[in-house]
Amino acid sequence: MATSLATSLATSPGVIAPPHPPVHRRLSAPALAALVTGWQSGGPAYAALADAVRGAVLSGTVAPNTRLPSERDLAAALGVSRTTTAAAYAALRERGFVTSRTGVGTVAVLPRPARRAQPQWCGGDAPVPVGVEPPEDLVDLGQAAPAAPPQLHAAYGRALEALPGYLSGRGYEPLGLQPLREAVAQRLTERGTPTTPDQVLVTTGAQHAIATVAQSLLGPRDRVVVQSPTYAHGIEAMVGRGARVVGFPVGAGLPGDGPGFDVALFESTIRAATPRLAYLVPDFHNPTGYSLTSDERAEVRRIALRHRVTVIGDETLTDIALDGPAPEPLAGDGSATSHLLTVGSASKTFWGGLRVGWVRAHPDVVAHLARVRGASDIATSVLEQLAVVELLARRDEVLAERLPLLRSQRDLLRSAVTAAIPSWHVTAPAGGLSLWVDLGRPLAHALAAAAAVRGLVVNPGPSLTPDGAATSRVRLTFAPDAEAIRRAVPRLVAAWEHVTG
Repeated sequence: MATSLATSLATSPGVIAPPHPPVHRRLSAPALAALVTGWQSGGPAYAALADAVRGAVLSGTVAPNTRLPSERDLAAALGVSRTTTAAAYAALRERGFVTSRTGVGTVAVLPRPARRAQPQWCGGDAPVPVGVEPPEDLVDLGQAAPAAPPQLHAAYGRALEALPGYLSGRGYEPLGLQPLREAVAQRLTERGTPTTPDQVLVTTGAQHAIATVAQSLLGPRDRVVVQSPTYAHGIEAMVGRGARVVGFPVGAGLPGDGPGFDVALFESTIRAATPRLAYLVPDFHNPTGYSLTSDERAEVRRIALRHRVTVIGDETLTDIALDGPAPEPLAGDGSATSHLLTVGSASKTFWGGLRVGWVRAHPDVVAHLARVRGASDIATSVLEQLAVVELLARRDEVLAERLPLLRSQRDLLRSAVTAAIPSWHVTAPAGGLSLWVDLGRPLAHALAAAAAVRGLVVNPGPSLTPDGAATSRVRLTFAPDAEAIRRAVPRLVAAWEHVTG
């Protein structure tokens, strides 16, 4: 998944920063030192520190308009000379990542292009900023979004044929079009969770679904339990409500990992944190690729009911089963609906540009969520909903073509990376769209920053955690085609050689 600030202007001369940015928050020297843990790499210390801070800004770990600690305080926290921190800040100013002025101090900013023809990029699961074009040779291994299937065009054609039947109405259906709610309910029932249309709310994508649930259930300082790492935008939805996010680790079989999903730890975290909400990615977890076992799913349902905590199961990746069948539904037979919501989407199965998602929940919860969504989004586009109805009817046909292609791209990226950089540990996930890579050294931010200046997007691990952990991990998506993957690997190697000297 990726980060809210990930598709941002990167380094180099030719970028300028806003002269007087508003200061939204302050970051202490110990806090910044913790965020750039492992910043030391080959080459000058000031350059390595500048790269680490720049990576933190690009990934969103340090938000724009954050006041950074003074050179003296940061030097003390890092155990380096003030000359090092002063030179690092100077390098960041030159590249447009910080600005300084008397009485305010040093403030982190995102650079903007001095000339439209000369931007460089670092990206992820966020859209390109409006009004700026990325370079043609950008390779994005940060955004897990496959291209549209060939069936999409015909689906829109059939949707247009069906559209006249809806033109006499208002065009606003807060719950979603009935044919789509029926199609989603049928699909969930076929998977093993009996579902009726009144248990389905259509949303404008899965992220909108997660944000709507957060808006409905969370208030300032409420706690939310999430897997760590996890989908970055899921964390953002919770933080946006003022909630406090508590992570518990999830493994992928890499060195130093714990279990894929530790049920006892999950329950003890729920017991200790007393959260209002828990957010899980049960199928081909983003970014580790781990899927909960049948017993673990049953335990999640039991824990939700026993501790009366609402669990969101994000099933947007469920259909992307590359080795074997798709996992069983988290909701099971549906008996835990009062405390378990599931979220789905057309974005990974079909195309992200459709912006259609859904929530499965108790009918009373669905009705409440429909009222809440009105504050930000009255209803989802009618034409897109009709297109998804057509695509769901041809889902097996789409996946029969999509899954073998994604499987070959996964294998290509993994084999190319492990051959080029043997010291890295890379697992082959059974599904999903990403590789979770162990670098063996805490250089995730530095690598992301070095890759950015070479026209390559990767997601540093800390941007996918609630506490800035996973400093030795990066996420690489294999959603781009084989040609893009082949162009990406030499840039990745060059970036790694840069940060390791």
